[in-house]
Amino acid sequence: MSGTTTAAAPQGRRGSGAGAGANRWLVLVVLCVSLLLVAVDATVLHVAVPAVTEDLKPGAMELLWIVDIYPLVCASLLILFGTLGDRVGRRRVLLLGYALFGVASAIAALADNAQVLIAARALLGVGGAMIMPATLSILRQVFPDRRERAVAIGIWSAVAAVGAAVGPLLGGFLLEHFWWGSVFLINIPLMLVSLPIGRWLLPESTGDQNGPWDVAGALMAAGGLFGLVLGVKRLGGGEAPLGATTLVSLAVGAALLVGFVRRQRRRKHPLVDLSMFARPAFSTSVGCIVLAMLALVGLELIAAQYLQLVLGLSPLETGLRLLPLTIAAMAAGLAGSKLLHRFGPRRMVCAGFCLTAFAVVVLTGMGGHANDTLLLTGFVLLGFGLETTLFGAYESMLSEAPQSEAGGAAAIGETSYQLGAGIGIALLGTVMNAAYAPGLSSVRGVPAEDSAAASHSLGEAYEVAARLGGDAGDALRAAARDSFVHGLHVTLLVSAGLLLLGALAALRLPRAMECAAPAARAERGIPAPRDPAGVGVDSRR
Repeated sequence: MSGTTTAAAPQGRRGSGAGAGANRWLVLVVLCVSLLLVAVDATVLHVAVPAVTEDLKPGAMELLWIVDIYPLVCASLLILFGTLGDRVGRRRVLLLGYALFGVASAIAALADNAQVLIAARALLGVGGAMIMPATLSILRQVFPDRRERAVAIGIWSAVAAVGAAVGPLLGGFLLEHFWWGSVFLINIPLMLVSLPIGRWLLPESTGDQNGPWDVAGALMAAGGLFGLVLGVKRLGGGEAPLGATTLVSLAVGAALLVGFVRRQRRRKHPLVDLSMFARPAFSTSVGCIVLAMLALVGLELIAAQYLQLVLGLSPLETGLRLLPLTIAAMAAGLAGSKLLHRFGPRRMVCAGFCLTAFAVVVLTGMGGHANDTLLLTGFVLLGFGLETTLFGAYESMLSEAPQSEAGGAAAIGETSYQLGAGIGIALLGTVMNAAYAPGLSSVRGVPAEDSAAASHSLGEAYEVAARLGGDAGDALRAAARDSFVHGLHVTLLVSAGLLLLGALAALRLPRAMECAAPAARAERGIPAPRDPAGVGVDSRR
């Protein structure tokens, strides 16, 4: 299969081609700005939740949907829009995503009730799902040379790490000077600039045009992922595993995804070429992304609770303590190309998992009192190890996919990212609660019903302790803090075990970074480098 490519630059610049010379690095800048917006928007609202609650006064369920609807919708629609981009044009889908993101941001900023804000956040999720796979698939197109593409993916992944960290810090800054809607308004000027620049600079490309686009399959994938992610999120939020809503969501989601897989296998022109999973490098890379995100998001969530509730740090101080993790992740992303070329995907991803597991074991030294040196060491190793793992996995996955399937492959990678994050919160949260609760079953002077309430979370234990007061309150507070630290240690050890499983799985990746010759590229379905006119040359023709 060969991708169809057309230059997107103005006529006077068409000779250089969108992917040639320095122009491709300008394309990378535009793609990174796109990714930065989506990454920031995923976390910027977290610090604004108290202000939103005070202003709009949403119910408990409405507040949950305000926070969760964006990642839920985004994860559900990644495959739909990733494969649609392969069909109608990746740049076209990306630019539509820009426009929708800007409009939804304005609606969210001016929302005067919870229902409008939920709808606006859902539209932001749709825009994010249009933008995220398009950035990776266009990157795959404009960097046909694997060594340069590795550098580009390193920069791309470093920007993703920056966005995740900048979101809460930027949100905190804006809330100190403006109202909560300002966290959405910052998207609008960037979208207004990105739309014309993207239309002028970004190349257009599509995959194979054979057969109709599978609308029913796309809807099945979206519905299945929505149900699965919703069920996982409910488990991560502490819902009962056997609760009706959780079970129905997981069952319906799983059934739709099974039906989707069967449908794709029967179709002559499938929406997603599932034969990509038969390639060990592709399927292993997807599994490594899930495992890495499972560890990262779950550990970040628990670490943030530890820093605020055990050590008593403010949200801003917590963000600053976690900043070394982000800086280390940026460094790993920027160094990833050289590491991959020197060590190859297998050793790089395996070493990344092992380094992360070691960092997690180091962090088991965290106790009831701050140890700044241990935290700094653990977070730096954790950030560098996880980003090394994600970089190697993403690069291997994208390089294994033919250019004509770049949108679908990118969507699979991003979906794996989102599922790993959701599963991580659910799984590690369950482990944490199972290790935390028993320590509060028999605290001297505390009634059984208060002990049961305190066992739900450390924050709730502090509320019960404040209500009880006196020696009983002090005893409950101390017991809850000790139980949380114990649960943290157990969770970290479980995470280390999962990371070591990831290291074993990474042994299926290729030993060396293959920069194939044109004949080998054509045989594997990877397009040859572009000619001086910027047109893809397929050696099979």
